[in-house]
Amino acid sequence: MMNLRHIEVFHAVYQTGSVSAAARALHVSQPTVSKVLRHAESRIGFVLFRLVKGRLAPTDEAHVLFHEARELQARMESLQETTANLRRGGDGHLRLAILPSLGLDVAPTAVASFHRRNPHVSFEIKTLHNEDILRSLYERNSDLALAYDAPRHPRLSQISIGSGELVVLFREAAFPDAPPRVSLEMFGDQDIIRLTGAGSLGTLFTSEFEDPLEVRGAISVQTYYVAAALVRHGVGIAVIDEFTARASLEPGLTFRPFLECALFEVYCVHLEDRPLSRMARDFIVGLQKAIETIRS
Repeated sequence: MMNLRHIEVFHAVYQTGSVSAAARALHVSQPTVSKVLRHAESRIGFVLFRLVKGRLAPTDEAHVLFHEARELQARMESLQETTANLRRGGDGHLRLAILPSLGLDVAPTAVASFHRRNPHVSFEIKTLHNEDILRSLYERNSDLALAYDAPRHPRLSQISIGSGELVVLFREAAFPDAPPRVSLEMFGDQDIIRLTGAGSLGTLFTSEFEDPLEVRGAISVQTYYVAAALVRHGVGIAVIDEFTARASLEPGLTFRPFLECALFEVYCVHLEDRPLSRMARDFIVGLQKAIETIRS
């Protein structure tokens, strides 16, 4: 079996394509890299690289292994970064997994404010789709997740950090005299950009708005900011979360909430068996303030 040193060297050679480049990246000698690589191959029982036109080309087996090795290497690098922060007296490290729509303004606003007050805290931020965001917690790749869905799992706990509304994003020229609140019927024959795989917000849209109407338009998306970009290009209108709508505003674009409020909650989720640190709790307060500020 491969040990961590084997994985580190294999990852470096795979990425750089040569023993010499891998040695420079790892700050070791070329003979050391060659020795560790040969030892790894003897342990696993097959060749990882072959020399092709002066470069080390990965074998088919190496391609398969690299996917797993890349994840392990990322975790080791994260561990090293956290250790370095603690050694130099930093206040810690927070790994966030967030939905793309919450990464446009909510999370950056909270992180920027928190970082000004706590400059020694480092952040690692990943944007993931709904189906992947909670898996990031299960696999301990993230400390906190920001999502629209309250998880139904005994290993996870959630804190409501605010709420938002579904809104219609549209070009002002298409509805110049739009009232403060609207219904989809008011937009006449405007095409509607459909949202698919959007978790609880997609369900909210379907249950409250889609059933009574024959939905027009043939474009569906999974990401809210893609829907907003299509509206910007005049494709139609989109029903999206208000945070994406607010972050997407520019001259000629506007949004309105619905006549009947379509409210949703925003949650900060963490593992039940990893109680929140004081730093994490302070950051969650910052998230709550960010949502309040953005919606005000």
